[in-house]
Amino acid sequence: MEIDGSQLLAALALVERELVLFAGTFFIIGALDDLGVDFAWAWLRLTGRARTARVETAIARDTALSGPVAVVIPAWREAAVIGTTVRHMLAAWPHADMRVYVGTYRNDAATIAAVQRAAGGDPRLRLIVHSAFGPTTKADCLNRLYRAIVQDEAREAARTRMVVMHDAEDMVHPAALALLDRALDSAEFVQLPVLPAIPADGQFIAGHYADEFAEAHAKGMVVRSALGAGLPGAGVGCAIDRMALERVARAAGRHGAPFAADSLTEDYELGLSIAQGGGRTMFLRARDESGRLVATSSYFPAELGDAVRQKTRWLHGIAFQGWDRLGWARSARELWMRLRDRRGPFTALVLAAAYALLVVSGILMLAGFAGADRPYRLDPVAETIVAVNLAFFAWRALNRLAFTAREYGLAQGLLAVARIPIANIIAIIAARRAMAAYWRTLRGGPAIWDKTEHFDHPAISWAGEAHR
Repeated sequence: MEIDGSQLLAALALVERELVLFAGTFFIIGALDDLGVDFAWAWLRLTGRARTARVETAIARDTALSGPVAVVIPAWREAAVIGTTVRHMLAAWPHADMRVYVGTYRNDAATIAAVQRAAGGDPRLRLIVHSAFGPTTKADCLNRLYRAIVQDEAREAARTRMVVMHDAEDMVHPAALALLDRALDSAEFVQLPVLPAIPADGQFIAGHYADEFAEAHAKGMVVRSALGAGLPGAGVGCAIDRMALERVARAAGRHGAPFAADSLTEDYELGLSIAQGGGRTMFLRARDESGRLVATSSYFPAELGDAVRQKTRWLHGIAFQGWDRLGWARSARELWMRLRDRRGPFTALVLAAAYALLVVSGILMLAGFAGADRPYRLDPVAETIVAVNLAFFAWRALNRLAFTAREYGLAQGLLAVARIPIANIIAIIAARRAMAAYWRTLRGGPAIWDKTEHFDHPAISWAGEAHR
């Protein structure tokens, strides 16, 4: 049976309308969700409850800590960056009560050697070599570091006050440790912002992380903290009360292992687990005397494949494993936030429908330019949905521009709008891969530490430090 051109156009026009109704309706629902956060943030700003504190870096560096601090850094094949991280951290945080625990594996001689060279004889550095062949999982490596802390406590008869989590590629702010120490007087879990560095040769792929974190860690996390909802950990720049870690381990039935070794996003789970156990979580924003945000900086993936793998792990761990492992919540605020956390895969599906809509509409438009009659036009309901979505998109783009420009300047703010389609494409591909990975684990497959490779460090370019 042959289908003539008019029949094909009629079918495409029908598909166009259905895609408008599906994608447009769910985009509006998502936009209303985001608008709720926007209004909450605006109210916090108007009432002064979202004011960013100011701190003098020199004073913070000279301030004595309230007790012993353990900084934990899991590292697998991080020889290119771990040395710079360790040197910069030991110099930025001169506190005598701090000890840095770097976890490596016995089959990763290059990383072990890089840590040893970077130590420079500083007694505050502890190199921990995992007895297992790497990689296991990041959470398993963190548990090995936790056991080393407990062993040191028993040997020295001194209880650690807080544990600070960082990654092998991080550049810390000199004032961060003192701020975390002070904030832990009123909370069991404290999270500082993440401020991704944008490489000159990765403006679009790596840059989209800067856009997302600039808005999420200036608005979304601020609202979440103000509402009293549990905060997910970012895995870096977060401080946890030592006794809270012990309570998490006991509650989960994992003696001496507060981190879930089979989780892909153990940092995300940790903050929520502490909140579920009755602990208070806090998001802390502050700027130094130059106006720079007290945050953790690092380079994020600049290649499409690397970005997709990282986002796949995040979606798998937060949206799918989070549902299985943490369940839902009874309070309205917690339920709202967990719905926001887990909407990623469905949002990606809606985005895919929206891009399919653009293709179909483009074909119909070209057919019209070629002289073909359009079978029928969108009805008033569909036209209204399109108009409302365009208005919401303009509002979201304006938000993205403003929050990115606030931290990175106007040029990057304008680029943030151009990066929106790239972020969407990465989200769509990652959601498909996350679903496939989740399906494999349901069939008995193991959780894999599909880590990101790191080769550059922001401390080198920002502080003029040279590779050693």
